[in-house]
Amino acid sequence: MGKPTGFLEYQRENSYEIPPRERVKNFQEFYIPLPKEKQRLQGARCMACGVPFCQAGKMIGGMASGCPLNNLVPEWNDLVYRGSWEEAYLRLAKTNCFPEFTSRVCPALCEAACTCNLDSQPVATKANERAIIENAFEQGFVRPNPPKVRTGKKVAVVGSGPSGLAAAMQLNKRGHLVTVYERNDRVGGLLRYGIPNMKLDKKVIDRRLELMEAEGITFVTKADIGENVKAEQLLEEYDAVLLACGASNPRDIQAPGRDAKGIYFAVDFLKATTKSLLDSNFQDKKGISVKGKHVIVIGGGDTGNDCVGTSIRLGAASVTQLEMMPKLPDTRGENNPWPQWPRICKTDYGQQEAIAVFGADPRIYTTTVTEFIKNKKGELTKVKLVKLESQKEEKTGRTRMVPVEGTEKVVRADLVLIAAGFLGAQKYVTDAFKVELTPRTCVATQPGRYATNIPKVFAAGDMHRGQSLVVWAIREGREAAREIDEYLMGYTNL
Repeated sequence: MGKPTGFLEYQRENSYEIPPRERVKNFQEFYIPLPKEKQRLQGARCMACGVPFCQAGKMIGGMASGCPLNNLVPEWNDLVYRGSWEEAYLRLAKTNCFPEFTSRVCPALCEAACTCNLDSQPVATKANERAIIENAFEQGFVRPNPPKVRTGKKVAVVGSGPSGLAAAMQLNKRGHLVTVYERNDRVGGLLRYGIPNMKLDKKVIDRRLELMEAEGITFVTKADIGENVKAEQLLEEYDAVLLACGASNPRDIQAPGRDAKGIYFAVDFLKATTKSLLDSNFQDKKGISVKGKHVIVIGGGDTGNDCVGTSIRLGAASVTQLEMMPKLPDTRGENNPWPQWPRICKTDYGQQEAIAVFGADPRIYTTTVTEFIKNKKGELTKVKLVKLESQKEEKTGRTRMVPVEGTEKVVRADLVLIAAGFLGAQKYVTDAFKVELTPRTCVATQPGRYATNIPKVFAAGDMHRGQSLVVWAIREGREAAREIDEYLMGYTNL
């Protein structure tokens, strides 16, 4: 611990954010890092606690507390303070395959569990992580390191999201020959097409992929397993297959008028936007048109927020976000103590931008759509909304949200984006490999394991655990790689 009194001497200072009205003019990242000297002082704020909850990754109160990757947070915070940037990178890379991704898109479970939360503000760990990895790239600390010895074993990874890429990196490091199959035209999965550019610039992904290719990993795009590539082919050619295809079944909203033109799943909207941006900087006009339209986003969470921010950048006339659940409190309740994840209301970047551009928070709580109203051409023109209230079922004790009679109202809507979450793995993939599923349509394995019911077939990431965070996907990819390595070699040193 380099500065025992650092948390008393220095205030939390985070990356500078470009103001909302300025940043909505483009799709560029809008966080500007602190100068190195100031970042060092943020490292000094780390208390090096006797029990570092920041790196625990344990379930407390039904939610994760601390980093699921068990990042060695106090160690590299201390190294940042000391100015030992290369050593800080080496400690960070020991547990995290892709700090450049998590430092941009992770909700910072480490900071929520920081002991400084008890009477101050948490250490700016996420910003420190980003400073470490970006400095490492700038200084050339991150460079190709192909394995010196190959095992002769071949592994196919189906899906190139964070879980598949993490598994591929670990298995390749061990000396196995790894081929990653991606059904889209570009590698990256959720990172590429599910997260907008202003949160994760795709150049950051490409930079990492170049390193992975230089280390010997092969990437195959436009390879849709179960469609234009047969599962049997992979099972015949490879010694092990990892399914890491994500939770790709979007949850629908079944209401009268659902067939109206102008209703899209959020994932399709975000993908079309990013693809048009990458292909032609929107010149091809192949994205979903939003300009001048009144947009309704159904669903909260990260995806709903991304739809709000993207719609504003594309010139929406208004954006309204519907959330079924009540608004969370602004401060922790007595039943939600530290170091539990704080169940409080957070205003994310998209909502901040809506407030700046339209003058009001876009969120309407305890509300859902009961009907989509269309004109004679079949085009969406309005939606009927209804308020909801919580009701406990006597038999199960579960709480569900039910409509309140007499609260219906009709509002204008030219475009609806459904961001209601995902149900699990896509059936055509799981059918192709004949793997068993859980009741939630995720690929079934033994608890804490990744092997499926089919020999030499494994599963990881959202396809295995259900819709979750990038950091959890990376953890699952790393753990699955360890299990695959043990299966192939009889032991593992991953």
